Amino acid sequence: MSHYVEIVEVGPRDGLQGEPAVVPTSTKVEFVQRALAAGLRRIEVTSFVHPGRVPQMADAEEVLRALGPPASGIHYVGLVLNRKGFERAMAAGCNEIGMAVVASDTFNRRNQGVSTDESIASWLDIARSAEQAGIRAQVTVSAACGCPFEGVVPVDRVVEVARRVAEARPFEIALADTVGVGVPTQVVELVSRVREAVPGIALRGHFHNTRNTGYANAFAAVQAGVRRLDASMGGVGGCPFAPAATGNIATEDLLYLLHRAGYDTGVSLDAAIETSQWLQGQLGRDLPGMLMKAGGFPQGLGAAA
Repeated sequence: MSHYVEIVEVGPRDGLQGEPAVVPTSTKVEFVQRALAAGLRRIEVTSFVHPGRVPQMADAEEVLRALGPPASGIHYVGLVLNRKGFERAMAAGCNEIGMAVVASDTFNRRNQGVSTDESIASWLDIARSAEQAGIRAQVTVSAACGCPFEGVVPVDRVVEVARRVAEARPFEIALADTVGVGVPTQVVELVSRVREAVPGIALRGHFHNTRNTGYANAFAAVQAGVRRLDASMGGVGGCPFAPAATGNIATEDLLYLLHRAGYDTGVSLDAAIETSQWLQGQLGRDLPGMLMKAGGFPQGLGAAA
């Protein structure tokens, strides 16, 4: 089993989408540039959703225009929820798109305005178009560990949704604990069951630390064989349509855990800490990340592992 774990930086999108004050486009662009300088190679830069629903992402095209075309080996990920969003992402220059399908029908309607079945149908259509356009496409099964409206989501339901979205042969399927209710044993079971249902498709983990289990869940996913994880600098973020859905796991905290455990990420812990401290200054409030306050250990060992 490989000891390399790919970190997908989701701060510019999932991290900033719920901020009460609009973050300037220039700050978002610098955020992406700092993440690249730290060694991250996949960055969720924005989402192409209705600006009335998520005002923070109203400048999606401007962000991509300011960044320019991604260099070789770099992927700018745009989140899309429907056909119109995909067409915007394609026109803006995203070379990777991600779509979310919620395992809970109630949450899918609250988050996306349509049923889970309708989102799956949209995904299958978008995935075909993305393939024709040479844009790689991945999909997230959200609320995989639980829903704030329906409660516990049965594993069989998550497996069913994963199997259906896999019909489009995405290069990757993410399992997301969108509201931070999962525990490690649950994550291990989900990974095992979904992997069995969709053989040959890479899995990614997306965890929130709402109930202080996010890092344990991420490490459980790695021990179960997942080699791709989402994280957000400073632990900023949370779904604006889920009650009490606090931040993502912090990129720098996850790096510390993985590096000390012997995993390679290619990302500089020191640079991630500096970026989180910079972001905290930009947002003007304390962020949940711990390494940005405590620093690494032993001191001076913060380079990429």
